[in-house]
Amino acid sequence: MATQRGYSPELRTAALLEALPYIQRFRGSIVVVKLGGNAIVDDGVLRTFAEDIVMLRSVGLRPVVVHGGGPQIGELLGRLGKESTFRDGLRVTDAETLDVARMVLVGKVGRNIVGRINRYGAYAVGMSGEDGGLINAKLRDPELGFVGDVASVSPGIIQRLLAEDMIPVVSSIGVTDDGQALNINADTVAGALGGALGAEKVVFLTDVSGLMADVDDPASLVARASVGDIEAGIASGLISGGMVPKVLSCIEAVRAGAASAHLLDGRVPHVLLLELFTDAGIGTMITPDAQDLPTAPETATTATASTTTNTATTDRTNGAE
Repeated sequence: MATQRGYSPELRTAALLEALPYIQRFRGSIVVVKLGGNAIVDDGVLRTFAEDIVMLRSVGLRPVVVHGGGPQIGELLGRLGKESTFRDGLRVTDAETLDVARMVLVGKVGRNIVGRINRYGAYAVGMSGEDGGLINAKLRDPELGFVGDVASVSPGIIQRLLAEDMIPVVSSIGVTDDGQALNINADTVAGALGGALGAEKVVFLTDVSGLMADVDDPASLVARASVGDIEAGIASGLISGGMVPKVLSCIEAVRAGAASAHLLDGRVPHVLLLELFTDAGIGTMITPDAQDLPTAPETATTATASTTTNTATTDRTNGAE
């Protein structure tokens, strides 16, 4: 008798059946996924990420990838003998640094992601926010140099690619009305793009498991929170430090038009599939407040950012109800 390899047929069947309602629910939906530069340096993480993205496309979802590349930009600047300066977590960007950022984001990091996805088929197309007038940018602070914020999004080029069943891979560079390129935080781009596209989900792959009610207790993961919960957590100081810009990007995404935003640990193999296609989910899902919803408020229990719970990871249905 041949030796059975891997999980039993029963477990494999159960996993497929668990995923089925989510596949049916999200088929045809746009999912924007932000991949950070820290994840891209790990080839194993990049491989499983590419597999997940192709899997989403294969079962009828329409993924859009937005990526950063801070570590890679810093590495090349160092090799060129140029020291990086940061203010409030943002890299001060002079003309030379901007040239390096565009070269790294579009020509290296973006190409690596496209190449990895296209090992499974000719699906991915690399671009930046400069292409097709996608990201109209405005200068954030003259003291930061060529660093920008999103002024507006014209998603037509993305929509045309999605109509052709392609996977857009977007570098976080925008352009002002007078043609000046600006480096933009990739979280900000993902949130704005997700809102403009009316995405079903905007997923931020980070180096944390999600939002914790108690940062010292991994079991206190908050599975679901509303925008109001998040704002209350920031006001009370419960949400602080590096988590604040992450959750603000989530708020921006849902207020701009995305149905939900998710904070996931991108280091977990196949975290996208675990979050989108299983009952428990694996990270934190952030939804609009009830008054912002186009339909009647959900009756499902909402986990708040100020409440510790050991069952938060199993107390939601991931929007497939």
